[in-house]
Amino acid sequence: MDVKIILNRLYRHQSFVYGQARFREQAGGKQVVEVPIQPRANGKPICSGCQRVRPGYDHLPQRSYQFVPLWGLAVLFLYAPRRVQCPQCGVKVEQVPWAEGKSRLTTMYLWFLAWWSKRLPWQKVAECFGTSWQTVYRSVTLAVLWGIANRVLEGIQAIGVDEIMWQKGHKYLTLVYQIEDGCKRLLWVAVDRTEKSLEGFFEMLGKERSVALRFVCSDMWKPYLQVIAREAGQAIHVLDRFHIMAHMNKAIDEVRAAEAKRLKRDGYDPVLKHSRWCLLKRRENLTEQQTVKLAEILKYNLQTVRAYLHREDFQRFWEYQSPFWAGRFLKEWCQRVMRSRIEPMKKVARMLRRHEDLLLNWFRAKGTISAGVVEGLNYNAKLAMKNAYGFRTAPAVKTALYHRLGALPEPVFTHKFW
Repeated sequence: MDVKIILNRLYRHQSFVYGQARFREQAGGKQVVEVPIQPRANGKPICSGCQRVRPGYDHLPQRSYQFVPLWGLAVLFLYAPRRVQCPQCGVKVEQVPWAEGKSRLTTMYLWFLAWWSKRLPWQKVAECFGTSWQTVYRSVTLAVLWGIANRVLEGIQAIGVDEIMWQKGHKYLTLVYQIEDGCKRLLWVAVDRTEKSLEGFFEMLGKERSVALRFVCSDMWKPYLQVIAREAGQAIHVLDRFHIMAHMNKAIDEVRAAEAKRLKRDGYDPVLKHSRWCLLKRRENLTEQQTVKLAEILKYNLQTVRAYLHREDFQRFWEYQSPFWAGRFLKEWCQRVMRSRIEPMKKVARMLRRHEDLLLNWFRAKGTISAGVVEGLNYNAKLAMKNAYGFRTAPAVKTALYHRLGALPEPVFTHKFW
């Protein structure tokens, strides 16, 4: 089948006709397919400034535009752009339908690269299709900007707010996800984890949509709590279960490290050596060797063991159905911990007391939303940043995250790339 027939079937442009495709050998022996394009005899150019049909002025030298590769061969469109005499804009180069502005890359080629960039690391895409990392980045930026401009934000009822570190030195990104059944996507990315970072999301969402939110899930970071209370106070605010247990694990690890040093200093047997993950992992995830080690540690009357048992006892909190009885259990658990003389665990208990109302919202939400979804999306966000390695700027990071996790719409083409 002739290349010209394929292009007329899949990528036809009104007022332009494809010429006969031909092979050409470039420097280094590389073979390319060249497809000349001519304007129709009765076709008039369109001004690139005001987008209106204007009379022709003259022709510029022939330019080449890179198209989607065909059977591993680079495909180039050859066209000599016309200049137009526009009474409003002056002399302008015409607007061509297959490329934007002065770009030598066709829009279809950019969308092709953007599609592959969701599935492969950006550098691999550049290597596979004989282009540069910068070109792949431009293609992804095109897809993201088009998708954000055309996405639908109506009907959002549940969101999750969290942060991830994107550079060393405690440089964070604030991420907001939609976490409803059937629609899990990234809605917002902002640099840092301040009140301003999250306020930008609610400004983008608008007052009417913010009031319609029913559930919000976040950790206990104070700036987030303040903004959510101010902008979406009507929503049931659920604290992230993952972060609560992470605080307890951190406390247990502090107790273990301090007690291991004390035992070594006083000349006792190093019973806590190699016990970190035995204490931090869930029992069902322990290896056989770790299970034996944990059973050995639990025979001793150590602060580490008591801290571990307090955490295991707290797991019963999530099994309650009623907020009232869950609140009773929380008060009793905090009282026991405050009498334990284990300062890191007492710090956790004080924190849970301060956020008691938000903790009990877990039961008021009746399991409608899960914070595990947010952690899963955060994992994919880190993968996206890894696959798009090579950037050092916040706009590039945002582009990569929106492209991978934003579930952004794409324009409808006459065909797909698979």
